[in-house]
Amino acid sequence: MEAKILGTTLPVLEIDLLPGETVYSESGELSWMTSSMQMKTHTQAGGGGGFFGALKRVAAGGSLFMTEYTPAGTPGSVSFAARVPGHIVPVDITPGNELMVHRHGFMCATTGVTLTIGFQQNLGAGIFGGDGFILQKLGGQGTAWLELSGELIKKDLAAGETLRVHPGHVGAFHTSVGFNITTVPGIKNALFGGDGIFLAALTGPGSVWLQTLPISRLAVALVPYLPKTGGESRGGSGGGAMIGGIVGSLLSGDN
Repeated sequence: MEAKILGTTLPVLEIDLLPGETVYSESGELSWMTSSMQMKTHTQAGGGGGFFGALKRVAAGGSLFMTEYTPAGTPGSVSFAARVPGHIVPVDITPGNELMVHRHGFMCATTGVTLTIGFQQNLGAGIFGGDGFILQKLGGQGTAWLELSGELIKKDLAAGETLRVHPGHVGAFHTSVGFNITTVPGIKNALFGGDGIFLAALTGPGSVWLQTLPISRLAVALVPYLPKTGGESRGGSGGGAMIGGIVGSLLSGDN
């Protein structure tokens, strides 16, 4: 198995596989593949979780079905393109070196890696798409590839060291890192600071991957260009319908 990350702003992951080698992704992630690649769709994520695990993923806004890609007869390749500007990150998963990932961060993995819901907290209606704050857990053993939006910043936290982060900037972190949702200190800061009400408190030891462009902020930046009633756009009529469709898909279920 050989993986290559191609491109810059909107990268694509291209994985070359030998017969018998397999990677899987959530349904709907495929970009392109060679003719020798065979697809198998089922409800298990890396051989773990079963049907009830799949129901938990759906309840948290994830995909019911997973698709495996395996070449038959001759080597083949499969590719997954990033959905928003950002980075594709390979990570090694081993027992004791597991990861928590934001709900849209998982791209694909080898079959030894399991994907489950690791954290879910309701933060009130209208916040993070009304679905609360959700993290997925990558366990087992193998390689996984993450999609993080914007630039990527990695922080290595010492034992007891705490970093407070706007939840949308949390890309991934080791399960050894303590994680809590807290409120912004001070009523005036919460109401008038413009940074929201909640922060994620991440406490070491372990590594944290931060993303500079939460999808929610990208969507908010495009709102002035959405078509208003009657089909007009605040930013001009050209492309309004197309941008509206893009932002509509980004807003659905974003955290």
